Amino acid sequence: MATAPAYEEHLPAAPRWLNKGDNAWQLTAATLVGLQSMPGLVILYASIVKKKWAVNSAFMALYAFAAVLICWVLLCYRMAFGDKLFPFWGKGAPALGQKFLISQAKVPETTHYFNNGTVESKMSEPFFAMASLVYFQFTFAAITLILLAGSVLGRMNIRAWMAFVPLWLIFSYTVGAFSLWGGGFLYHWGVIDYSGGYVIHLSSGVAGFTAAYWVGPRLKSDRERFPPNNVLLMLAGGGLLWMGWSGFNGGAPYAANVDASIAVVNTNICAATSLLVWTSLDVIFFSKPSVIGAVQGMMTGLVCITPGAGLVQSWAAIVMGILSGSIPWMTMMILHKKSSLLQKVDDALGVFHTHAVAGLLGGLLTGLLAEPELCRLILPVTNSRGAFYGGSGGVQFLKQLVAACFITAWNLVSTTLILLAIQFFIPLRMPDDQLEIGDDAVHGEEAYALWGDGEKYDPTRHDSSRVDKTSPSPYVNGARGFTIDL
Repeated sequence: MATAPAYEEHLPAAPRWLNKGDNAWQLTAATLVGLQSMPGLVILYASIVKKKWAVNSAFMALYAFAAVLICWVLLCYRMAFGDKLFPFWGKGAPALGQKFLISQAKVPETTHYFNNGTVESKMSEPFFAMASLVYFQFTFAAITLILLAGSVLGRMNIRAWMAFVPLWLIFSYTVGAFSLWGGGFLYHWGVIDYSGGYVIHLSSGVAGFTAAYWVGPRLKSDRERFPPNNVLLMLAGGGLLWMGWSGFNGGAPYAANVDASIAVVNTNICAATSLLVWTSLDVIFFSKPSVIGAVQGMMTGLVCITPGAGLVQSWAAIVMGILSGSIPWMTMMILHKKSSLLQKVDDALGVFHTHAVAGLLGGLLTGLLAEPELCRLILPVTNSRGAFYGGSGGVQFLKQLVAACFITAWNLVSTTLILLAIQFFIPLRMPDDQLEIGDDAVHGEEAYALWGDGEKYDPTRHDSSRVDKTSPSPYVNGARGFTIDL
C-alpha cells in the first residue's frame, strides 16, 4: 500500500528549504522588536515627558510605527535590501506579491568590490520565507524613527512629523541599511554592524539632534522644568525595551543558532553593567541613585553592544558596558554644559548622547574587540577581527571609523534637506499658544483627567514649573539638561 508523501513535500506552507525552528525564532524576534516600539516606547515617551505632552509624545510613536510599515512594504524594503541602484542605495519596488513573500529569504550577493586583501565567503541563505525577513526588518526601521522622535518631543508640529516620517525613511534610513546590511559598499568592504549600532542608533541620534536644531527649542518653562509624569510607567516602557532587545540582537544571525545565543547573553550583560556604572556615577556626584538615570544607563548599554553583540566575548561585553555607562554619562553631564552647540540645541530626551554617542562607541569598540572565530561564524568578509586580536584588526577599526563618518554625514545632510523642504509647506514648530497648553490644544485629548469637565488650563494651577522650583533629581529638567561642575 502506497504511503502519502511527507507533509513537507506536498504542502507549499512547508517547502523543503524551510527550517521551522529558524522561522519561529525569526518571527518571535520580530515580535520582540515590535514590542519595543508598541507599546514599549509609546509607554516610555508618554510617561517620561511633562504631563501636558503625554498624548502627543505617545501619538508620535504610534503614528511612526504605522506609517513606516506601509511605506516599507510599498517601497522601502527593497530600497534597503533589494537590487543595487547605487553602491549605497537599492532599487525601490513593492514587497507585496505572494510569489515574493513565500520565496526563500535572500542575503546580499557576495561580490568582491575592493582589492583590500580580504576574501568574501559564500553566505548561507536564511531558511525561512521572505515574509519573515520583511517584517523583521520593518520593526528595525520603525524603531529608528521612534527613537529619533525623542529629540523633538514637546514642540514639533504633528503635521510636520507626519510628513517627515515617510520622507526620512525613504531618503535616509534606506541608505544606511543598504550600505551596511543590504549589499552596499560598506557591507562588501567589511564594515561590521551586527544589529544596527550605525544603521539605527548612530542614524537616529545624529538625525534627531539635527531635527532638534531645525525645529527649535521647547518653551522656556518646559525646557527649564520637564519632570516625568509617571516614573513607574516609564520603568514599564524601559523594561519592554530591555527585554525586547533579546530579539533585536538575537534575531540578527537570521537563524536560531549559537551566534544568536551569544548575542542575547552579551546584550543583557552589557546593559546590566552599563546601568550599574551609570547609577554608581549618579550616587558619587549627586548623592542619590536616579531611576531615570538608571534607564538612561540601561539604554546606552543596549545601544553600545548592538554593533558587536554576536561578535565579542562576554568579558568584552562587560568592558563595553563599563564604557557605555561612563562615556555617554560624561558627555551628557559634563560636556553638554561646556559645549555652546549642545546647549543651543534642545534635544528633549538626550537622544544624541544615548544613541549617537553610544552607537558610535559601540561601533568603534567592535572594531577593537570583535573575536576572529565569532566573526567567521557570520560575517561575509573573511579575516575580519578586532584590533585587539592583531593581524588586520587595525584596518577593521579604520573601516568602522570611516563608516561612522559616512552615516553621520548622510544623516546630517539628508535630515536638514528634508526638514527645509517640509518647512516650505508646514511650520516645523507648533505655535506658542499650543505649546502653552499641550495635548488638549493639539489633539483635543488629555492623558489624565485631573480636573473637572470643561475646566480650562490655568498656568497658575496646572503648570508644575510655577508651583515647585525644587529639583529632587538632576534628571527632572529633561533627559539631558542635568549638568554638573567638576
